[in-house]
Amino acid sequence: MKEVEREVIKPASPSTNDRLQLSLLDVTNSPAYVPVIFFYKAEDLVPEIISAKLKSSLSQTLSRFYPLAGQREGISISCNDKGAVFTEARTDLLLHDFLKNLNTDSLERFYPTMAPGGEWPLLSVKVTFFGSGSGVAVSVSVSHCICDATSLVTFIMDWATTTAKGRSSNDDTIHFSETTIYPPPHISFLKNPPTVNLPGKCVMNRFVFESSKIDELKRRVEEGGFPKPTRVEAIMSLIWTCARNAWRSNLVSPRSTLMVQPMDLRPRIPCTEASSIGNLHTMFLLKRGVESSSSSSDLEICETVAEFRKAKETVNEMIKVNLQGNTLGQSLMHVIEDFASSLTPETDLYSMTSWCRRPFYEVDFGWGTPSWVGSTSTVNNFQYVCLIDSKDSASIEAWICLPEKDMPVFLRDHDLLAYAVLNPPVLI
Repeated sequence: MKEVEREVIKPASPSTNDRLQLSLLDVTNSPAYVPVIFFYKAEDLVPEIISAKLKSSLSQTLSRFYPLAGQREGISISCNDKGAVFTEARTDLLLHDFLKNLNTDSLERFYPTMAPGGEWPLLSVKVTFFGSGSGVAVSVSVSHCICDATSLVTFIMDWATTTAKGRSSNDDTIHFSETTIYPPPHISFLKNPPTVNLPGKCVMNRFVFESSKIDELKRRVEEGGFPKPTRVEAIMSLIWTCARNAWRSNLVSPRSTLMVQPMDLRPRIPCTEASSIGNLHTMFLLKRGVESSSSSSDLEICETVAEFRKAKETVNEMIKVNLQGNTLGQSLMHVIEDFASSLTPETDLYSMTSWCRRPFYEVDFGWGTPSWVGSTSTVNNFQYVCLIDSKDSASIEAWICLPEKDMPVFLRDHDLLAYAVLNPPVLI
């Protein structure tokens, strides 16, 4: 792959505000980036014309999403129109060959290089044209201090529509959450932020759960005594059970594991717009010690599904009650405090998130919908799981990042392999 151009794209019109205040949750998330990549079977595109069109539409879109063109300064964003970075690259690889023989380790080459520290740029994109006009890849990386996954796909959908149609399909003013839900970070938090025990080098693998296998897994959970599990509940419970089995196999001294999963607040708070930009989520937690393992994997998976459901319902009920009493912000802060207090040196953290039901496969720059959507790790020493719908909307892909010493055991887990296929080819 060869990078042929790197350019800073500034907003087409000046920012309407000078500064954006970051919340406590925003600061907790940084300096990580949220990455996603779209592969399009867009034949016979002229790279020069497409790049010019993408840069022009990006400039227009940044005028609406102006903080993404700014620069982080401590606990706020300076909306100084410094711009976003646009990189163009070329490769001799053919798109169908690349996807058919997909190597997840090679995906990093398709992402823009991000500066250390996370202050600027807050947004970078990279457009890669495949050989013989066989296709194009569009990757986007945005700072987690200002965007969650919902914010990311909202921005990309707007940019894609502007590219395809010459204007945004959304005439509403973009709302940035700032500190409407969470307060600004307190000085004591900045001096003593919660620390995460990092497990050392982690490696990523991609798994696909076909729809028929998901149905089998859900039936297994129902037969174990838990009614009507969701796809995400069943798959996350299976993955965490298998990940913990691999973790136990390499355990030297007693430790605990903590699973955290975000919950989008937008559909749960009536006054919050679906297109609001920011880190608008709370979380639920599950914590287990090394000894809390059932003798039967069936029982452990079913117990985990039940705990997932109970934890989510507890948070949902907390939101409902506190909305009526106008005390939601305080209760959401208690969730963060519980999370921070659980991050002890003797605890290993597993971050698990679902991008399912989000319109990633509807992103159309004018060349049709993506043939495949992928992601990768921006941090190589962090354990996490990300679920995303496959193109058929019925199957689910799981991107799983685990410690290098645990992954070989995880890859041999019979329970996992009964339902998931390791990195199958993407056929277009």
